[in-house]
Amino acid sequence: MAARDGDGWALCGRGHRHWGLHGASGLLAVHYDTGGTPHVLLQKRSWWSHHGGTWGLPGGALDSHEDAVTGAMREALEEAALRSDLLRVLGVYLDDHGGWSFQTVIAEADALLPAAPANDESTDMRWLPADEIGGETLHPGFAETWPAIRSALPPSVVVLDAANIVGARAEHGWWRDRAGAARRLLEDVEDLAARGLRPPEGFPAPVKWFPRIIMVVEGAAKGIRSDGAVSVVDAPGSGDDAIVATVAEIRRSRPWEQVLVVTADRELRRRVKELGAEVTGPSWLLGQLGRV
Repeated sequence: MAARDGDGWALCGRGHRHWGLHGASGLLAVHYDTGGTPHVLLQKRSWWSHHGGTWGLPGGALDSHEDAVTGAMREALEEAALRSDLLRVLGVYLDDHGGWSFQTVIAEADALLPAAPANDESTDMRWLPADEIGGETLHPGFAETWPAIRSALPPSVVVLDAANIVGARAEHGWWRDRAGAARRLLEDVEDLAARGLRPPEGFPAPVKWFPRIIMVVEGAAKGIRSDGAVSVVDAPGSGDDAIVATVAEIRRSRPWEQVLVVTADRELRRRVKELGAEVTGPSWLLGQLGRV
């Protein structure tokens, strides 16, 4: 395994030639302004490059040892001087051409980060409102995938009804140690969050998905804490009321963020749907944890 061992041309199942022996990935950086408008960072490719003069995403060939996120962040640093610590990965969109694929890494920025060409592979970098993309001459690969990526662009948060999910998991003796059962669920969700989730069918998100995750706990389970990317909320009283309050706060502070509540409780599902959240049952999550 060596740096740049992915450089070279590959032929896909469609008979097209692509740069990247092991596939390629690119970074789609998006920033939501205070009005909720998404802005996307585009790169104008140098004339000498493949599809030179078109607009697309910073990106390039993957090395044999790289995953899509690592490769996209490396390319963004090399081509636009964008640092990965200023971005939060939301998901990975896969464009499979048959034997060769381009993976678009969607990542949110808290601001319109300064970006300019950092090497000779591009001539311009520009933040554009998402709804204005298309007026410029787009790289053909990006132009083909942009409509699907656009629908999966908004960030998401998954709110977990921990008590309901623990009950559905039905571990032996869980009712005697609710805190321990909730802690084991939290640890498993943390592991899953690091690998990436699969969204429920019909939910507009990339196939490899990295949403924010909030786990609401109540009663004897209160006091557990996360060492990873999962936020834990202790319900001061009813867990259902705390979940509704959490969803209401997300809708107020970040109305562009999609909310998915995981619960089988019918009344809770009704209440959060009235706030604009989507719902799914515990089996969606438990099936991905590997221990139902």
